[in-house]
Amino acid sequence: MSIIENRKALHDYFIEERFEAGLVLEGWEVKSIRAGRAQIKEGYVVLINGAFWLIGAHISALPTASTHITPDPVRRRKLLLSRRETDKLIGKVERAGYTIAPLNLHYKQGWIKLEIGLAKGKKQHDKRESTKEREAEREKQRYMKENRK
Repeated sequence: MSIIENRKALHDYFIEERFEAGLVLEGWEVKSIRAGRAQIKEGYVVLINGAFWLIGAHISALPTASTHITPDPVRRRKLLLSRRETDKLIGKVERAGYTIAPLNLHYKQGWIKLEIGLAKGKKQHDKRESTKEREAEREKQRYMKENRK
């Protein structure tokens, strides 16, 4: 069940592979995400000291957040991946010129997971071509719906 999708990443990048990662979250962040007060559109994933971190994702604190902490809505959040996945991603990012983009935040068996994608950037003409294909598909569906009646 998806909570938040990052459609901007699908527009800006070709997604080669998808991975599912856990997130290290604080209690107030989990409550805020469940209330739908998060966005990952401005977020990105970086490699720091052999671990991947989600930076720039914004999780707004609920007004009823705990009084003894000061919530930071854009703090770095560590991603939890297996060693094999981490090694594979490090190799691709450092050598092959790929980037890692957060794609969506979703629930899996009660846990909040982040789907990340191994991505290559699109050029401007690729973005236009994707838009044309999407519009052509929409027009085709509209035509078929009208002719069914």
